[in-house]
Amino acid sequence: MQFNSVEFMIFFPIALLVYFLIPRKLRMYWLLIASYYFYMSWNAKYALLIGSSTVVTYLSGLLFSKLSKNNSGEKKKRLVMILCICFNLGILAVFKYANFGIGTINFFAGKLGLPVLNVRLDLLLPVGISFYTFQALGYMIDVYRGDVEAEKNIFRYALFVSFFPQLVAGPIERSKNLLSQMKGIEKINLWDAKRVTSGAILMVWGLFMKMVIADRVAILVDTVFNNYRMYGSTELILAALGFTLQIYCDFGSYSMIAIGVAKIMGFDLMENFKAPYFATSIRDFWSRWHISLSTWFRDYLYIPLGGNRKGKARKYLNIMIVFLVSGLWHGADWSFVVWGGIHGLYQVVGDATKPLREKACCALKIKTEVFSWRLLSTTITFCLVSFAWIFFRADTITDALRFIKRIFVKPTPWLMFNGGIFKLGLNRPEMNILLLSVLILFLVDLIRKKKHLTIDQFLFTQNVWFEWFALIALILMIFTFGEYGPAFDPKQFIYFQF
Repeated sequence: MQFNSVEFMIFFPIALLVYFLIPRKLRMYWLLIASYYFYMSWNAKYALLIGSSTVVTYLSGLLFSKLSKNNSGEKKKRLVMILCICFNLGILAVFKYANFGIGTINFFAGKLGLPVLNVRLDLLLPVGISFYTFQALGYMIDVYRGDVEAEKNIFRYALFVSFFPQLVAGPIERSKNLLSQMKGIEKINLWDAKRVTSGAILMVWGLFMKMVIADRVAILVDTVFNNYRMYGSTELILAALGFTLQIYCDFGSYSMIAIGVAKIMGFDLMENFKAPYFATSIRDFWSRWHISLSTWFRDYLYIPLGGNRKGKARKYLNIMIVFLVSGLWHGADWSFVVWGGIHGLYQVVGDATKPLREKACCALKIKTEVFSWRLLSTTITFCLVSFAWIFFRADTITDALRFIKRIFVKPTPWLMFNGGIFKLGLNRPEMNILLLSVLILFLVDLIRKKKHLTIDQFLFTQNVWFEWFALIALILMIFTFGEYGPAFDPKQFIYFQF
């Protein structure tokens, strides 16, 4: 059940109506039932996986609470934590990385002339397994550290792990935020006109990003990436830039809709994107992109590894470890690991060369506080991020390298002038719709960057007529230009596979 599907448009109003009408004491149980129904709509069997992860981390939290009262229980707590992590990551490893591991072993065995493993597990990757696994582990580690108290009510904790708006693609919530709100679910004032309107605006904006921009540009991206050997530099650069746009609008739209859905029900989820393509450095980019994951890795991997407290060499090693693991988290393929490694390298090189760049700017009397410098920094950052996305989108590392090579050895600049770019899946009218939509996206993100306002907050600062004009215009564009209909297969959100 996807946010851009007819099924969800039926499911959510029913779930919301019941949630609004039932007695306050039953709200938590109803949302838990709705969340499991939402997840089981993909594959009912995999409810056992999320259920087992929930039970194990819940019991671990209770054990931590019990052992904390005993001064001699620290070693036992550490053992429980290790076992809990191994259990959850073990499930993740089997369903997501088993075939990847077998393939890697066979590759090196073949190179060394050793016998290969003639085994392949026929397992369907459970939707959202990486997201809810990290959310549950985050809670367990927080309890272990004493940052939060163990949740005694298993139904409330189960709802925290399975809350349907952010279950399958985030944001990866923290217990301090979401679980604490669920403890006050009976006190939520359900009908708050401003809050409901805010959530609806976020949902509409998310659907606009997904159906009008992401699914439209995906046609061009898929056309070129799936047959990149047929194309030259212009088509390949357009496809790379197109995927840069697609993945932002696709993933950003899911987070936006999730935040909107939760807000309508009275919950505030953490913001996952803050105009990332306006970032002026790679470090700045990662403070704006997939914030829930980047902060998760910071708090639960980077800092425990030592962070920047043990010298520069160790700091750079920790950065590389985090980004390589982040790449592997995204997908069971070496191309994702390379993508993560590239971003890690960006960060290491950027940090190592920072003193030299500052001295050079000072010597050359370059002003770094002016618009021209910010524009240059943003452009360079955008190009570096777009380059790395090629490895993320390509099927293999070899395909990514060949894709990049053809950009330099097969120049086709004339396509920008002879109409050739309109033969990549999008004709001239479709391309114009895309350009108009991207302009709207640019303005909304510019407001987010400059005024620090999300689209709903910005519209609330305007006159009512402008607020409704903008909302109705977006809805009309979704119905008029959105990619949907009887012959259209609703495109799955990219991050569902992670």
